[in-house]
Amino acid sequence: MNVFNQVLLFASIPASTMVIGGIIATLKKPGGNVRSLVLHFAAGVVFSVVAVEILPDIIKNHRPLLTISGVIPGVLVILAVRKLTEGKDKTAGGTASTIPWPLITGVGLDILIDGVLLGIGFAAGNKEGILLAFALSLELLSLGMATATELANSHIPVLKAIVLVIGLALVFFTSSVLGGTILQNASHNVMDTVLSFGLAALLFLVTEELLKEAHEEHETVWHTSAFFGGFLAFVILGMYV
Repeated sequence: MNVFNQVLLFASIPASTMVIGGIIATLKKPGGNVRSLVLHFAAGVVFSVVAVEILPDIIKNHRPLLTISGVIPGVLVILAVRKLTEGKDKTAGGTASTIPWPLITGVGLDILIDGVLLGIGFAAGNKEGILLAFALSLELLSLGMATATELANSHIPVLKAIVLVIGLALVFFTSSVLGGTILQNASHNVMDTVLSFGLAALLFLVTEELLKEAHEEHETVWHTSAFFGGFLAFVILGMYV
């Protein structure tokens, strides 16, 4: 099986788990405690992705100017999205259905980078790609549930929420194909900039979206444990990738 067919096959697994997680959380809206647990776990997994997959590559390349040129635009894009949507959030009221675009954008950029990494992983070797596919399945499952949970909390209709989650899954699938074909031959400079841009998006997603929303509920030891459980799960999986 060639690289392209492998990417198509194994990229469909994380994409499917994201849709499944989103549908489960959409059809059965979790209570406050469960919602906080899901958000904590997802935040831990995403933070682990930064530590295991993104930062080591950026540090190894040792190109500070390229890192800065990726991080700053990443921060500016996220802040611009928040600025453009915060007016709607303030005027929508407590029961209006307003899509949380900063969260959607952060998740979208996260899985965009994940997809590229998966595609490049298969280009680098069959074993690495397969292990990364299963590791990302865990991340996208939790992200699908967390995204759908927040959409439900924002009073987004069920069908619209599911369509948004499916759209995010398609972003992952498309970027995986892109990573396995075009970007596998990209220069180190290009990849360092792309990873740095993703780094900013992921850190924003964890600190300003997932954990911020999770802390709206009363914090218990179980919520904190869910964060570290998600972090540890991906760290262990990362040891085998």
